[in-house]
Amino acid sequence: MLVLSGRGQEFANRVSLESGQPVQQCYQCGKCTAGCPAASFMDYAPHQVIHLVQLGLEEVVLSCRAIWVCTSCYTCTARCPCRIEVARIMDILRARARRKGLHRGQRAALFADLFLDSVRRHGRLHELELGARWGLSTGQPWREADLAAGLVAKRKLRLRPPRIKGVEEVRRIFREAARLEEGEHG
Repeated sequence: MLVLSGRGQEFANRVSLESGQPVQQCYQCGKCTAGCPAASFMDYAPHQVIHLVQLGLEEVVLSCRAIWVCTSCYTCTARCPCRIEVARIMDILRARARRKGLHRGQRAALFADLFLDSVRRHGRLHELELGARWGLSTGQPWREADLAAGLVAKRKLRLRPPRIKGVEEVRRIFREAARLEEGEHG
């Protein structure tokens, strides 16, 4: 077992406490990475992210792309012999990165923000709006216009946001989550 001191140990302990996961019990078998459908898009594989946490390398792990690329599919958890919920740890790392402002400049974080904002406002994702906002935010507003037009023509992509029952409940959940986040770290 790796033993850290000072700030590194504090970071590893804080991640374990916030996630409820025994980060130090990971012995780097790599099964989480082997099953991860998003691993090839990450700068650090899931087991490497956990190792960075174990080493207390807070700035490195909170600045990496991997925590934003994680889809939270929980394949890692299903494969982990230690039953560590890696996706839960990724959630905590994303929240910590946001609090420290380390998510800025991460394209995957921008996409996540746009995605969640659409869900918050409409109760579920409005794909056309997400694509348009993504294009504007990345400076490439027309990049996928031909694809979008074809999907709209085939009625695979809606021009209008979806209408769902319970949109106010979804908004309430977002407000409550923001309130809890503010209370914990404000």
